[in-house]
Amino acid sequence: MAHSQTMIGHGDGGWTRREFLYALAGGIVLASGISAGRWYFRPRLQSEAFVAKASDYGGNLSGLMVEGFRELGVAPEEIRGKRILLKPNLVETSMGAPHINTHPLVLRGAIEAFLRLGAATVMVAEGPGHRRDTLAVYEESGLADVLTEDRIRFHDLNYITGYTVQNIGRQSSLRTLTFPALFKEVDWIVSVAKMKTHHWTGATLSMKNLFGVMPGIYYGWPKNVLHHAGIENSILDINATLKPHFAIVDGIVGMEGDGPIMGDPKKVGVVVMGRNLAAVDATCCRIMGIDPHKVSYLERADNWLGPIAEGSIEQRGEAIAAVRTNFNLIDTIPAQQGIRLV
Repeated sequence: MAHSQTMIGHGDGGWTRREFLYALAGGIVLASGISAGRWYFRPRLQSEAFVAKASDYGGNLSGLMVEGFRELGVAPEEIRGKRILLKPNLVETSMGAPHINTHPLVLRGAIEAFLRLGAATVMVAEGPGHRRDTLAVYEESGLADVLTEDRIRFHDLNYITGYTVQNIGRQSSLRTLTFPALFKEVDWIVSVAKMKTHHWTGATLSMKNLFGVMPGIYYGWPKNVLHHAGIENSILDINATLKPHFAIVDGIVGMEGDGPIMGDPKKVGVVVMGRNLAAVDATCCRIMGIDPHKVSYLERADNWLGPIAEGSIEQRGEAIAAVRTNFNLIDTIPAQQGIRLV
């Protein structure tokens, strides 16, 4: 059984109004002699997302994640002997603001879950964009205490020598992308993100979280090269080229308002998981009361990097309606204007 991006033809379920409009627009483009060149005309991708309730960080998060793996068809045979890299959202630290970063106990839960499924090694790696001193953020966030106790290695991605590959996404002007050489030594890259709104992109979840894999010694602070190339273009390029394997989103306490740093804590009480990052992020948006089709980079990722349409994502675990918690959106922030899910 395929789990991540199964393709089904339009004939299986008929055309949606959205698909019909795309087809109509494509016909106009083709009639004018301009190549459509888009993925709107491909068979629709399908994926799954698992949503679990977690009232606080003191619960059995590893057991919850093992259940998620089972629901998503991730069998022990698939993980056994693998080298797993967990990439948290480790941005900044501030007294009384633990909602900025992925919570250390979510990472502990993920570490334990992967080891229970037979992973050979699990490591944690991050390259924060806002602080040059990664180890200071690592220690101040509380992550150092957890990983030291669990004897898990942490890698600072900002200062690792990179290897350069062609930019498969080709959404920005960047012809190549440089990733940390450490990535050649792992089998799975897992984005362990935080559920947050964002000042420039509307929402930041598992796809945007991968900005932190780009080494600062090549991309600057706060990843200036990527900002100049266009944040949304760069999100798509990184995901298309890196092809991450899995996503886990910490939505137990998220951030609303002027994220990803200046916002306010938002208790949602969920963990969201899945093989396909676009599908996971679309699910998170719906939980946040945000329309993923109105988040530009997700709309552009649709049916290319993964599905974002509600009918193309099989929801496992809790229903979205049972956990939806509308996040505060600020009208004066352009990226948050008009993205509310009706």
